[in-house]
Amino acid sequence: MRTSRKLSVALACPEGPWPHPDWPAPDDRYVERTVCLRPPPPFRVPDGVDVVVLRCAEPVDGLRELRTDGVPVIVIGPDRDAETIVEVFRGGAGYLVEGDYCTCMLSSAVVGATIGHTYLSPAACAALREEARRASTEDTALERLRGQLSPRERQIMELLSTGLGAQEIGLRLRLSEKTVRNNLSNIYAKLDARGSTDAVLRWLGAAPVLRI
Repeated sequence: MRTSRKLSVALACPEGPWPHPDWPAPDDRYVERTVCLRPPPPFRVPDGVDVVVLRCAEPVDGLRELRTDGVPVIVIGPDRDAETIVEVFRGGAGYLVEGDYCTCMLSSAVVGATIGHTYLSPAACAALREEARRASTEDTALERLRGQLSPRERQIMELLSTGLGAQEIGLRLRLSEKTVRNNLSNIYAKLDARGSTDAVLRWLGAAPVLRI
């Protein structure tokens, strides 16, 4: 990933200190500085912050107590259940399961958030996929909805659901970014989705199916 300038990151940890004193490193390629948001909540993000990283024991409640004014958020929490991950994802934030990421992954998530990616750690992705498998065996409407997508569109949705953006999907599938975006527009229409987050939730069976 590339960014034109180094980023300013706000760290919000209502239950204690930031757990990674070695992040960001002094020579970090992407992050220039961090700002600690002091408890108690609600946290208000100061001007000039590019991304907020929230670490808390109750991810959904913690996300509600942020006042970000549109600044992207990455949540770090202990929960591995699909319900929590879906609620965080629905709120527009990325989610890293505690102990399921390294600081390099955190840097990638921070940079990705600034360009519209919603990053999920491997355990979070696995929880959503397991929920999707469960839902697909119970909900034939979801299967019919997925069946409206072409094989190429299904490939794109599989990659989109892992947090990749149009450029990265294009590189994986050897397609131009414009072609991927055109496919995404068609996918959103077929899934009755308002955008990428809504489409992923419908694809994974974590949002109501509106049309069959």
